[in-house]
Amino acid sequence: MIPDITKDAENRMTKAVEAAQHDFSTIRTGRANPALLEKINVDYYGSQMSINQLAAITAPEPRLLMIAPWDKNAISAIEKSIMNSDLGLTPSSDGNVIRLQIPYLTEERRRDLIKLLHKKTEEHRVAVRNIRRDVNEKMKNMEKSHEIGEDDNKRGQEQVQKLTDKYIEQIDKLQTAKEAELMEV
Repeated sequence: MIPDITKDAENRMTKAVEAAQHDFSTIRTGRANPALLEKINVDYYGSQMSINQLAAITAPEPRLLMIAPWDKNAISAIEKSIMNSDLGLTPSSDGNVIRLQIPYLTEERRRDLIKLLHKKTEEHRVAVRNIRRDVNEKMKNMEKSHEIGEDDNKRGQEQVQKLTDKYIEQIDKLQTAKEAELMEV
């Protein structure tokens, strides 16, 4: 009974760490990364589609993203969506591909991005702690209904606490790596 509950908690915490990793990858670092454009939607013939559904996105150079739409008629819609996004990038097109030059980050912008990173890190830590709380409540209820004993409940809560510490440490490592990447000049 307890191993099943802890296994479920571990799976949920793993997903929380993966979500953190994905979330951190969308923070701009001054280096070209196709993940920067994942959240941008394009109005394409009346329906909202993400850019990666309309085009191939590559990073041929460290500070350049190239967007090659499969339909050349989508170029203007993609450019408009990039201009309206909060990325602060200006697209340039030659009729076949769109180029996005990634500018160097200013010191002030780096600090803003680090603040955003810290905020997102805390959100993901809270998600892991919420999983711990849910699992602990479940075990307490099982103890009250005499499905498990008091000792099993204690051991289970200790296991869940160890898992929580492990996954929060992983989120912190991701944050440290991203912070170092942001401070790179």
